[in-house]
Amino acid sequence: MITNVLIAGGGLAGTAAAIQLGRLGISTELFERGSFPKEKVCGEGLMPAGVAALERLGLNGMKGAPFNGVRYHFGERVAEGRFPQADGVPCLGRGLRRLDLDHALFELAGRTSNVKVHTGAFVEAPLVKSGRVVGLMVNGTPRFGDLIIGADGARSRLRHALKLDVPSRQKRVGVGAHFRLEPGRAMPQSVDVYLGRGYELYATPLPGGELAVAGLAGAEALDGRLEDQFRRWWIAQPHLSERLKEAEQVGEMRAISPVSGRARQRYLRGFLLLGDAAGFTDPITGGGMTQALLSAELLRQCVARNARATGDWLPEFDRERETLLRDYRRLTVLLLWLARNPAFLGMSLGAMRLLPRLFSHLLGVAGGTHRLWSAESAYRIPALSVQRNMSPVLHEQRGDRVA
Repeated sequence: MITNVLIAGGGLAGTAAAIQLGRLGISTELFERGSFPKEKVCGEGLMPAGVAALERLGLNGMKGAPFNGVRYHFGERVAEGRFPQADGVPCLGRGLRRLDLDHALFELAGRTSNVKVHTGAFVEAPLVKSGRVVGLMVNGTPRFGDLIIGADGARSRLRHALKLDVPSRQKRVGVGAHFRLEPGRAMPQSVDVYLGRGYELYATPLPGGELAVAGLAGAEALDGRLEDQFRRWWIAQPHLSERLKEAEQVGEMRAISPVSGRARQRYLRGFLLLGDAAGFTDPITGGGMTQALLSAELLRQCVARNARATGDWLPEFDRERETLLRDYRRLTVLLLWLARNPAFLGMSLGAMRLLPRLFSHLLGVAGGTHRLWSAESAYRIPALSVQRNMSPVLHEQRGDRVA
């Protein structure tokens, strides 16, 4: 029987899981090494299914900057697609600063009944007894729980300590910076993706007239100082260069590597990896934040079904999570392959321009509202009843009461 849970990591996956479990009445402690607010390298575009998940959590103030689809640029070729409708309602994504979103979720976790949050809490190691993970060593003090969740990011310390880590084969680096556009310039209505030789750039509209510009590149594309390389990339893209010509960079450029990772196994007895710590293919399709929020919802449902079970239900959760994310990962693998094969990439963008419905459907897969091989318009988490309102506006909370 699950009565208390310990979570390592206060990012989206960890805080969303803490809120979901706390609302079930389960005593939950969340340990975050840093403090908020804090910056993180991220494309900062929340896909439509993630917008709906954020609404269900009750973060009514996180409006963000709306975008209705994605526009791809490859040389002189441009292909623009919109997210498909769900039940006749337009789907929009939201550009949200991670600095604000992570902080808001962490504060919401702290206000949720049955949840205790800790900052400055260094999770040193997992505690294992008789083959079961039973707790965490936090700031030199042992803490014990019925379920231990590792949500400590792509370079998960717990994944490594439990020998679940698989070294990344892809030597890719991520960089990001924020720019404030000159007053009066119209904000884009889509996320712009610029595909260069060996790199991709993502420009996402943000509140306050800001634009998040993030880059992904293979190690072979790096030459000299990363800051200089980043600038050369966006200058080489005429559309983006013109947009940033009079813009002011806000804050420093940040970098992260690796940007992909794998887990040999995503659970053990008494232990579960969640979010990026569980492994992810690549952020090229931009759905990491949405995946974290939906996985936390799925966890809540599985815990609700099995809270009093004496057996191990974690394999069941992992199978359902794999079903939840399978189509998205397939699309990610396809886009990675295209990015490495420019000849096919150019033909694919041409095809997307000629087949707008197909393009829209694929964006629905990336946005979390559609399945790859199905025409169904509402994305459903397995065995979880999900509200189907994909409205771009985050309405008043209609689900659980926040304490």
